[in-house]
Amino acid sequence: MVRFLKILIPAILLVSTNPLSALAGELRIFAAASMKNALDTIAEDWHAKTGDNVVLTFASSSAIAKQIEQGAPADIFISADLGWMDYLEKAGEIKEGTRINLAGNALVLIAQTGDARALKVDAGLDLAAALDGGRLSVGATESVPAGRYAKAALVSLGLWDSVKDHLAEAENVRAALALVSRGEAPLGIVYSTDAKVDAGVKVLSEFPQTSYPPIIYPAAVVKSSTAEDAGAFISYMQGAEAQKRFAEAGFTAAPEKTSN
Repeated sequence: MVRFLKILIPAILLVSTNPLSALAGELRIFAAASMKNALDTIAEDWHAKTGDNVVLTFASSSAIAKQIEQGAPADIFISADLGWMDYLEKAGEIKEGTRINLAGNALVLIAQTGDARALKVDAGLDLAAALDGGRLSVGATESVPAGRYAKAALVSLGLWDSVKDHLAEAENVRAALALVSRGEAPLGIVYSTDAKVDAGVKVLSEFPQTSYPPIIYPAAVVKSSTAEDAGAFISYMQGAEAQKRFAEAGFTAAPEKTSN
């Protein structure tokens, strides 16, 4: 029987001293937390098609990139931004010629579902006042891609200085989503795809796409991988069947840009 491990892990991880023993013979994918729902389905499709087992591990791109660098057993890395893929590539951890741009996304402002306010994100928004003494939930702005995109957008719109001391910085975008869903933060900035999977939140407004760099999810085979089907899975994710799954989850086609 196929074994799918669907793990949402914190920013600080422990690497097994014998990491290959438990996962031998399986395709191991380390992916950005925002990819969870789409990849769960794609992994199931892949197993139905090939009979191959898949192990999925999700966290912030920064966390899993650092763990791969430290020797964590992964066959494929999928980042939520170009920066962390560039980081591993420069460290010599990515198999040459396997890197692709997989999908795109958008940035949105969210609140709890029952919030009746009408807010539009632009340079005229008094975001600090909208927080009403609470905090703005975002991914960690110095490391988590969603947080980096959020900071870039806020800076671009001239809103950063008014809210920078009122942030709730989370270890990954799903953690930022949960803070709003649970009512622990009145507003948050997440990807459009994340807002779609949690009935506890609603989208108040999309950020202008010109206010932040294109959101690009690159994928590549990890250099240490010995999995024979790793390259085939990369190709499969580019194909019509998997791209349909990404679209159903709210992802957009990958922008043409290939580097920061």
